[in-house]
Amino acid sequence: MDSLAAAPGTGPATSPLPVVRPARKARTFADLPADRTLVMGVLNVTPDSFSDGGRFADTDAAIRAGLKMHYEGADIIDVGGESTRPDAVRVSPEEEQSRVLPVVEALVRAGALVSIDTMNAATAEKAVAAGAAVINDVSGTETDPDMPGLVARTGVSYILMHSRGNVRSNDPNASYTDVVEEVAEELVKIRDRFYAAGVAPEQIILDPGLGFSKNAEQNWQLLRGIDRIAALGHRVLIGASRKRFLGSLLTSYGKAAQPLERDNATVAVSALAASAGVWAVRVHNVPASLDAVKVTAAWKG
Repeated sequence: MDSLAAAPGTGPATSPLPVVRPARKARTFADLPADRTLVMGVLNVTPDSFSDGGRFADTDAAIRAGLKMHYEGADIIDVGGESTRPDAVRVSPEEEQSRVLPVVEALVRAGALVSIDTMNAATAEKAVAAGAAVINDVSGTETDPDMPGLVARTGVSYILMHSRGNVRSNDPNASYTDVVEEVAEELVKIRDRFYAAGVAPEQIILDPGLGFSKNAEQNWQLLRGIDRIAALGHRVLIGASRKRFLGSLLTSYGKAAQPLERDNATVAVSALAASAGVWAVRVHNVPASLDAVKVTAAWKG
């Protein structure tokens, strides 16, 4: 393995940092498969993630987890340093940067294509300087005013996710007459701010924001109507992995399935999203969804 570090668990080095190997050329979008839906691996460098309970909160653990995803075949690794679970406490940009930047640098050096999951333009700028090729922004209607200019200036790809208001509140604005049409319209309004700043259409990736200002049924309506989002003319990302609406679907004996019990349902969404032609799925369990999108691609021929 010619990468930043020895394979986790091999030799005397138990951390990926002590044994540094020659850097590999970082992946670009041109290196990614064009014949199937891509798989983006979720890497939460936080102590309060809803899905993994802070297992990767320290730098060494996060780098090990990111390398593992890379070697498992993740097309992109999405590194985030601030939880958006309901009622999570906001962290300062400085704290966020101390969490994510060493991880971004290490994964880029190992040859991974990295996305930075942040709502802060200052963090995004430093992550891009460290090698991140994508900004994944969940802020929706409350986009950092400096973000459009940064995206235009750097030329990186930008994931524009739909949300309304405080993303950490439980469905604060989940009131729609036609959720698919209204989400599409609101995405266009936000997108136009980026156009006005000089962002090119091909830089934009749209995410309908499952679970953000939407209840369970609205999430399902968006998935059924994903062709309406795709009709806006951009790549589409689906992020359903381990989300609450899947837990509710899998309720047994009055108890919703816990996050780690939602992976099979996530894989089903990945396969169906791939069948619908989405550009990428954002998931916690990379190998399972990678298998699913490959099967879908083979089936479609």
